[in-house]
Amino acid sequence: MSDTPLKLIVGLGNPGPQYNSNRHNAGIIFLHHLCAAYNGTLRGESKFFGEFTSINIAGQDIRLLFPTTFMNHSGKAVAAVCKFYKIAPENMLVAYDEIDFEVGVTRFKQGGGHGGHNGMRDIINALGGNRDFYRLRIGVGHPGHKSMVANYVLSDPSRSEADVIVSDIEDAIRVMPKAVVGEWEEAMRLLHTN
Repeated sequence: MSDTPLKLIVGLGNPGPQYNSNRHNAGIIFLHHLCAAYNGTLRGESKFFGEFTSINIAGQDIRLLFPTTFMNHSGKAVAAVCKFYKIAPENMLVAYDEIDFEVGVTRFKQGGGHGGHNGMRDIINALGGNRDFYRLRIGVGHPGHKSMVANYVLSDPSRSEADVIVSDIEDAIRVMPKAVVGEWEEAMRLLHTN
């Protein structure tokens, strides 16, 4: 785990009101909460194929991106922002729903594969195979069989699960000042011991 500061935070999800509360939108739900915590406002930005803003966390200018291309084409937006601002993948954090974690488990990670997540797969491809970026994996649970995953992630969690997911998101936001300046070990310790 390096001491790399962040310049870009991406929240994954699908655009449109019918998806707003889906498990698959945990990443954009995180981004909306982060934006609100730092008085930012995401606005449509056509050259970035998404909604975009800048906020200041711990003295760092941090760009926030929600790709509005639909999940499977998230890489197009990420690549556009990284190219425009000359942001290296290791200066980026991507927040997304993690079916391999139970609801109530949220973890940081650096690098790794896509784990079958189509948004992550597309981002890795768009970055030329680079996997060195940070991830915030927000646990949404698993339906029990892989044939059920697509319908599961595109449905809403129960009220009690949604409350736990939002609580996890708030815990992650509390440690973002550590993460953005590159104090990853401390950020992880604080988040993972919650």
